[in-house]
Amino acid sequence: MSERSNTRIVYSTGTGGVCPGCGWPQRDCKFSSQRAANEPIPTRIVAKLRMEKKGRGGKTVTVVYGLPRNEAFLKALCGELKRACGTGGAVVDDGVEVQGELRDRVRDALTKKGYVVKG
Repeated sequence: MSERSNTRIVYSTGTGGVCPGCGWPQRDCKFSSQRAANEPIPTRIVAKLRMEKKGRGGKTVTVVYGLPRNEAFLKALCGELKRACGTGGAVVDDGVEVQGELRDRVRDALTKKGYVVKG
């Protein structure tokens, strides 16, 4: 096959590069999201509260968001909030979900820990 100077690629399955950390294509890199899961904890933490009901079968949850994306920190905070509220909960991307409409209890628990609470 001869090389021609007037040829161009019409379609390619190439993705434009591979992440050196995880081996996935750069657009679907899993390495950067894992790195963000261990970001340092700032000295002043601002926690934001909101209530969600949509997509949960009518059940209400209290969501604490805007927290540092540190896995150990979020897991410990989730456990403390669940004990303080006497209910279940889970760790999500950058926050914690607590089952029920417990904004006041969550706000009290967070202010006792010295966090700034909004919402």
